[in-house]
Amino acid sequence: MNDNLIQKYNIAGPRYTSYPTVPYWNKEGIDYVTWVNSVKKSFIESNDSEGISIYIHLPFCENLCTFCGCHKRITKQHGVEEPYIDVVLKEWDLYCDLFEGKPRIKELHLGGGTPTFFSAENLAKLINGIMAKAEKCADYEFSFEAHPNNTTTEHLQQLYDLGFRRNSFGVQDYNDKVQKTINRIQPFNKVKEATDNSRKIGYTSVSHDLVFGLPHQTEESIIDTINLTKELKPDRIAFYSYAHVPWIKGVGQRGYDENDLPSAELKRTLYESGKQLLHDLGYEEIGMDHFALKTDSLHKAMTQKSLHRNFMGYTAGKTKLMVGLGMSSISDSWYSFAQNVKTVEEYTEIVNKGVIPIFRGHDLNAEDLVIRKHILNIMCHFETNWEDEALQFPELQECIARLKEMEQDGLVILTENGLSLPENARPFVRNVCMAFDLHLLRNKPTTRVFSMTI
Repeated sequence: MNDNLIQKYNIAGPRYTSYPTVPYWNKEGIDYVTWVNSVKKSFIESNDSEGISIYIHLPFCENLCTFCGCHKRITKQHGVEEPYIDVVLKEWDLYCDLFEGKPRIKELHLGGGTPTFFSAENLAKLINGIMAKAEKCADYEFSFEAHPNNTTTEHLQQLYDLGFRRNSFGVQDYNDKVQKTINRIQPFNKVKEATDNSRKIGYTSVSHDLVFGLPHQTEESIIDTINLTKELKPDRIAFYSYAHVPWIKGVGQRGYDENDLPSAELKRTLYESGKQLLHDLGYEEIGMDHFALKTDSLHKAMTQKSLHRNFMGYTAGKTKLMVGLGMSSISDSWYSFAQNVKTVEEYTEIVNKGVIPIFRGHDLNAEDLVIRKHILNIMCHFETNWEDEALQFPELQECIARLKEMEQDGLVILTENGLSLPENARPFVRNVCMAFDLHLLRNKPTTRVFSMTI
């Protein structure tokens, strides 16, 4: 890839798991009644036809991984499990009270934190509690994130028996120096054991998370990591760019000097080398940062143009309503976003008062809804069009004008009624989306808010 283009376009920008992005949500937040009515509307419109999605945030970890940007609680006291599950189920009850009918669940994802911090027995209590008031869609997909070091055969079997068929193991990097620096000691044999056991039990999609741009990473360490990964041949690989945002995430990401991080040029080399190796192994790039074998549902969704992106990342199908349960979870009704409070104590206190524990959000206006569609199209399919009058908006020509320089640089192909990204320009997808981001353009941040785009 052209180093000059990397230097030119490697700027701070959003990852677009939502539009508008969180820093540009309404400063006054979202009115509680507005959020409730938005959920009711979305449920009525979509439950019978497509079902709903549920994301459950399980925030506990036994150790702090210093690269992590998630909301978590570090503890070795497992007595926190049952009280937390009880509160999550109370929150689910509050949402079920809003629904006109029994929710049909299409997607359910357990994220963290470390979901497998919880015992298999307690995870069963959680899922059974959710399903006591719901039913599964015919094409449902249940998935969970897991730490290979503490994921037991009992975990895998219990969750399989509850309907889970997909899991994701955090690997990051197999290099000893990198692992020690990020405080994530991750022996290959533990990843192999968890992967092999998943397949023996019957999981149809196993994913590994790898990260490039970590402190002390080299091209050699990335090559070694992927060569080890190919021995296990996971169905999906998330090859994430490390987002160094210590001004947001605090002490964890200040556990090493910024001089320990790869330069922008080396970081791009890490990605390009890794991407080529993955391609040679039969993985195809899906959206941004994701790769999948042709047999995986994520690849099929891409070819069928049903790929969707939300706060859970890329998913194989869209649901209008996604309910986020647990502290810090974000919910999406398509018309509005709402985020839960970020501490376990406050979350527990508010839910126990019989109130959905949101503390901020955004009610999308007509302009937001149109631009959201364009950004989703670009992030999921590397193309969008505005031939339909419903996909046009007053500032459209200004957005197109901002893309002209990228067109000259060979990063976007503009037509009379649309655009597409050539394959070699996919690493610049966030930059293309930024041309449509009217909130960002109208109110450029005066301080560092986002990670670098490339």
